[in-house]
Amino acid sequence: MSPKLAVIKRELQGYFSTPIAYVFIVIFLILSGVFAFYLGGLYERGQADLSPFFNFHPWLYLFLVPAVSMRMWSEERRSGNIELLMTLPVKQSDLVLGKFLAAWVFVTIALTFTFPIWISVNYLGNPDNGLILASYIGSLLLAGSFLAIGSCISVASKNQVIAFIITAVICFIFLLAGLPMVLDFFNSWLPQVLVDSIASTSFLTHYASINKGVLDLGDIVYFAMVIAVWLYATSVVLDMKKAD
Repeated sequence: MSPKLAVIKRELQGYFSTPIAYVFIVIFLILSGVFAFYLGGLYERGQADLSPFFNFHPWLYLFLVPAVSMRMWSEERRSGNIELLMTLPVKQSDLVLGKFLAAWVFVTIALTFTFPIWISVNYLGNPDNGLILASYIGSLLLAGSFLAIGSCISVASKNQVIAFIITAVICFIFLLAGLPMVLDFFNSWLPQVLVDSIASTSFLTHYASINKGVLDLGDIVYFAMVIAVWLYATSVVLDMKKAD
């Protein structure tokens, strides 16, 4: 088994060895259903699609994904296990990537359990399954971006609560970046080119594009770049902590 796979296996076992994983999955499924059916009016709309289901994912992830990422490194630092990890014959990049991928797989498992909603829509109508599949991909990319940010913040703090709050705040800023009220504020004193740059960093802008069934290469590259940059930042912060 490669070192990276060993790290992923270790992390996943850590998730499911406690009730936290099961509680997270149950809460995720309940809230997904509440948002889609009660707030989004999935059935009342009379349309065979899952737009109400996916439209709420950014706000659902805003609170649930930081809850997953906050323990990624903070728990290792608090318990002192991080020194042991650093002495293992595993490259630091394998540790960073392995922990991130394990968390991403965990969120993917939780999202997979929502498949009955997809089946229900197909039973009741004739939805565009290609659009739904694209939306699932967009949802996973969004979750991965949140997790990468959370990984960096988690390695910087021993306190899981602080890691949760800071991750949620940063993700919230990335979500709001493309909203009209934010752009109107910057329009009054920034050049248009900078305003457009701010708008292009918005998670919502790129997620909404994929949510329409358009798997544009630019949107995929954007999320991939966000993940890569924050994982690199995780590695940099980890080096700094080792030097302390």
